[in-house]
Amino acid sequence: MRLTLTQAVTLLKEHDLLIKVVNPQVTEFTAVTYDSRHIPAGQPLFFCKGVGFKADYLAMAIDHGAVGYVATQAYEQPVTGIVVKDDQKAMALLAAAFYDYPQNDLFIVGITGTKGKTTTAYFTHNALTASAGPQTALLSTLNTILGPQPDQTFKSHLTTPESLDLFAYMRQAVDNKMTHLVMEVSSQAYLKHRVYGLTFDVGIFLNISPDHIGRNEHPTFANYLFCKEQLLVNARTCLINADMPYFAAVQQAAQTTTAPERIFTFGQTAPEVDFRYQSVLSDLAESKFQLRAESPKAQALQVAGEYIASVPGDYNEGNATAAVITAGLAGAKAAAIQTALQKTHIPGRMEVLPTKGHGTVYVDYAHDYASVKRLVAFLRSQTPAGGKVIVVLGAPGDKGISRRPGFGKALSEERADEVILTTDDPGFEDPKTIADEIAAHIDPQKVGHVQYIADRAQAIATAITMSHNDMVVIAGKGADAYQKVKGQDLPYPNDLVVAKQVIEKLGAQPEK
Repeated sequence: MRLTLTQAVTLLKEHDLLIKVVNPQVTEFTAVTYDSRHIPAGQPLFFCKGVGFKADYLAMAIDHGAVGYVATQAYEQPVTGIVVKDDQKAMALLAAAFYDYPQNDLFIVGITGTKGKTTTAYFTHNALTASAGPQTALLSTLNTILGPQPDQTFKSHLTTPESLDLFAYMRQAVDNKMTHLVMEVSSQAYLKHRVYGLTFDVGIFLNISPDHIGRNEHPTFANYLFCKEQLLVNARTCLINADMPYFAAVQQAAQTTTAPERIFTFGQTAPEVDFRYQSVLSDLAESKFQLRAESPKAQALQVAGEYIASVPGDYNEGNATAAVITAGLAGAKAAAIQTALQKTHIPGRMEVLPTKGHGTVYVDYAHDYASVKRLVAFLRSQTPAGGKVIVVLGAPGDKGISRRPGFGKALSEERADEVILTTDDPGFEDPKTIADEIAAHIDPQKVGHVQYIADRAQAIATAITMSHNDMVVIAGKGADAYQKVKGQDLPYPNDLVVAKQVIEKLGAQPEK
């Protein structure tokens, strides 16, 4: 991989990003990085990115071998400097060029939505893999899969990687003979230009509700919606959930760049859609639904029929529907998709732990108003007569501030019987203060009892121990094996492991 100074300058000029070049001593770069602690060998180009960037980081990078930098200002350093109007946009463009535009060799599916991105990504990935063999890469909140070998799968750090990492991953996927890529695209990816210049073959818009609004995130809901709409603006084919609020605005955004014949809609209740799905059966093990093709262009995909999704919850049927249609757009056959949906397992999503004498335990990543509300509502509908719904949750610190009143509202609306507030990635905030903010929005007339237990493992143990013929909902962290505290990722077994340990200690494991 290489990038010449001439190539970089030409590309930045084309996008009206270049301000000037200083000290043009090096004419070619053989490595790229934005981490001053890890400077690769060769002739590295260092990106000075982010509002919190400090000149000391650049000095450190140069001390470790960087021979050039990209920044929004010139620095007094004896290396080549490329000064630009926007460092994030520049990094995305130059990363794509450095890695020789790997996106051109991939069929790329992008998925956005306030909830359901990971579930839809796994359904879609498995459907394409079942159809084309192990040739589909995955970039999700949970895992990154760049090839068929075990060492080519690893834990993800961001829902959508920084652009430099994103294009590096795509290059690795292409080199590993991957032909398709399924990826989650967060609103932050557009807010921070991580996918700037990238065009998707299929863009999926699942839903939207207020989230990620507050300090360090989106200033307003309008900005949040705008950023999510950009996925459709930059997609060749668009798939939109017609049942969601703001559908008209989202559809209009898609229509600005995409022809009508390449825009597909789906839903249960919307009056006019290309695909309509209907729930047949939903229990604690799986969901069965019927998919009908309502328009000629939908019928041409030949994916109508009955499907069974292995992830329980009737609300997951919409996610599965999006995956079915997308797989059809990518050329997958209905039979392969049907098999894949039944075998899909998503770590930390609706993990079910039946117990002996202590009810049923559910571990789920639900982490905002909409996802908590639908999760508690579904489990309430499945609770045995006389049983209670016991919920364990917290909220992260430093971000997602709007989630806190949303949690209180969701728990009140769905009338949780017992709520245990606890720690969930508090960051630099006091977890008790976060819990108090949630509790302030819980209606005591609708929720049976609320308590605070700081230690998350102890909170889970308390919930399971008090349960008898009940549903225990452990929401928020899912498969996350850490707690973010004061800038550190502190080891944490993950909710599923903790729950299993509690059940074993209680002697509550059911007979197989």
